[in-house]
Order: sequence, then C-alpha cells, then structure tokens
Amino acid sequence: MAKRTNFEVTDRRTQPRAPNGRWHSSLTNIEPNKICVRGYPLDEMMGRLGFAEAVYLLLMGELPTPAIGRMLNAVLVSSIDHGVTPPSTLAARNVATTGAPLKDCVAAGILAFGPHHGGDIESCMRFLDGGLTLMRSGQSEKQAADAIVEECVAAHVEPPGFGHRFHTRDPRAARLFQMALELEVEGEHVRLIRATERALETHASHFGRPLPVNVDGAIAAISADLGFAYELGNAIFLISRLPGLIAHAHEERTRQSPMRQIEPKDYDYDGAGQRRLPEGRK
Repeated sequence: MAKRTNFEVTDRRTQPRAPNGRWHSSLTNIEPNKICVRGYPLDEMMGRLGFAEAVYLLLMGELPTPAIGRMLNAVLVSSIDHGVTPPSTLAARNVATTGAPLKDCVAAGILAFGPHHGGDIESCMRFLDGGLTLMRSGQSEKQAADAIVEECVAAHVEPPGFGHRFHTRDPRAARLFQMALELEVEGEHVRLIRATERALETHASHFGRPLPVNVDGAIAAISADLGFAYELGNAIFLISRLPGLIAHAHEERTRQSPMRQIEPKDYDYDGAGQRRLPEGRK
C-alpha cells in the first residue's frame, strides 16, 4: 500500500523561506518547449497514462501501480453523476437558467458541496482512523468497530459514510469493494469499514433505518488505503463530479427555457435505456 500522508502533521507554511526570498513548488516545471509534471514530460504522459493515473501522479508525487491506477479510475467514475436531485446539480442548473456562462454554473455547483454532500469522505476517513487508533492500542477489529459505532449511538449521530437518502444498498460501494479485493488494494480501512457496517446492523432501530456503506464511505476507505490525506478525499469527489455538473449545466442551457423554476421531483428521464458495455471492456 502507498504510505499515508497526513498533511496536518507538518504545516509547511512555518518552514523558513529561502535566503533569496523565492518560494518553491514540486508539482510542475515549465521551461521553454518543455512541461514536466512531477518530473515526467507531459507530452510523454499523453496517450500513455490514463486520466486517473495522471491525477494520482499529480496529487501523490509518484506513478501509481497498474492496480492502483485502475482502482482510482473506478473511484472517479463512481461519483461522476447522480441525477438531477443533488444540491450541487440543482445549484448548477439554477444558475444556468439565468443564461450565465458555463463556468459560473459549474462554480455554483462546486460551491454547493458541503459536509452532507461530498464532505462525508474526509469525515469518514477521520472516523475510520479513530477506530484504527483503538486497534493499534490492542483492540480487535470487531471491538474497534463496535466502539466507534457506540460513540455515534451515544451522540445520536449517524456515522459518516453510511446510509443514503435514496439507495438502501448503494451499488457503487459494492462494486468498489469488489474491485479493491480483486486488485489486492484492500487494506485496513476497507476491512474496518466493513466491520463497522456489520456493527451498525444491530443498531438499525436506533437510527430508524439500516445504514449500509454508501459510495462516500467506500471512497473514504479506499482512498485512505491508497495513502491519500484526509483533504484529498474530498478533492477526489470534486474531480469525479465535475463532468456531471458540466453536463447538467449544458443540458439546462440547451434543453430548457430560461428562468424556469426547477422542481427536481417533476422530471422524467428520456435518455437511453439500460444497455451493456461493449465486449472487451472490463
């Protein structure tokens, strides 16, 4: 597994500046006729690295293994869109009704991300690390899962990364866990969140509903096992959802009348029916 980097441990802003007052960046070096991302020529990356692999390189500093690259690609696809009802989608569409430029519509959607929409990934990563701290002090995986669930029960709060307003079983989470197992990138965070899901089954009556792992929880556990810092968990959701916001804003501008009042429950889907991916795509 990639080494976990907690960006909160060291505040780089406190490090002394160079004697000449210049500051530093380790991301991309620009020279005449040359662009190097983390040391790799960008023109060589083009056509040889997938987008998810390039994202991993930029965020983490090194190329991912093929398994990690495929896993991250699945994570990015998992949250690319979720229909017209999410707050970020409605925000983008509402701004689009005014005739605002596409960039403004998308920016409005991004600003609609919050602790209950997109922000659960970071919260869940921290939640799971609380359980792992207990395990490192000698508790078993089951004991740690029971303990962090009991804390939520006592506080009358649902744990982040569990339950969904629409799905009783999130198909995206199930697929991500399946891939993590197949690609052998499943680690302690994924194992703990599955144990926590089982612990929550005994408290369904307290919360008033079952709380299976949702896609945010799956992304949180997998991202943590891949070594991403807490803050980058939410960034992964932002990268994933951006194409969806663009598509909704563009559709609103091209298919609907300006300044309409959007009622998300009144829409009818008129796109393609369910179909299979072409043979050869795994």
